[in-house]
Amino acid sequence: MAIIETFDTHVSQYEKWYDDHPEVYQSEVLALQEQFLELPQNISGIEVGLGTGRFSKPLGIKEGIEPSREMAAKAIKRGIEIMEGTAEHLPYAALQFDFVLFVTVCFLTDIKRALREAHRVLKPNGAIIIGFLDKERSVAKQYIDKKNQSNFYGNARFYTVDRLTKVLKSTGFKDLVFNQTLFGNMEDIEEVQVPKKGHGEGSFVTVKAIKK
Repeated sequence: MAIIETFDTHVSQYEKWYDDHPEVYQSEVLALQEQFLELPQNISGIEVGLGTGRFSKPLGIKEGIEPSREMAAKAIKRGIEIMEGTAEHLPYAALQFDFVLFVTVCFLTDIKRALREAHRVLKPNGAIIIGFLDKERSVAKQYIDKKNQSNFYGNARFYTVDRLTKVLKSTGFKDLVFNQTLFGNMEDIEEVQVPKKGHGEGSFVTVKAIKK
């Protein structure tokens, strides 16, 4: 797959982005952490498409899926166990996890199939948590405008909140809770931002939904 080859080839550039944008990165981590606060303690879960482990590590996630071998190698060095597989074909039994995290839905080949797989491996009342760039906000629009200049975002598919909401509901999830961060243009963010409830202002949106 072209996108996997891209991540294999440009893993150093991927890592450098996080080093060069620490305030953006930490703002996103805070928004995701907020979605975990109301989940029970001592729960087990995975991140799907975890890259080099930049989100799994601070969120305390020990295991997940990453199809890029070069990215997975970095994640393993961060102490994360990698299982071979893709979002559309998770190598896990049904009803296994309390949560499943996605932070890269824009790179999924088939988002409906991926969310159905997440639904399958979740226990009843388990949570799916997704972090994504809202297609209608400034940061995603910047990436779309420059997609031909990007090694990564040329193949990305961004989603609006409404579209992702419909996909979640159609794949069996309910009780959606949103928060948001990255207010303003990314190049103007010079400090870590505190997330706000809801959506419609921030470029980075997180949603938690429950398998009923």
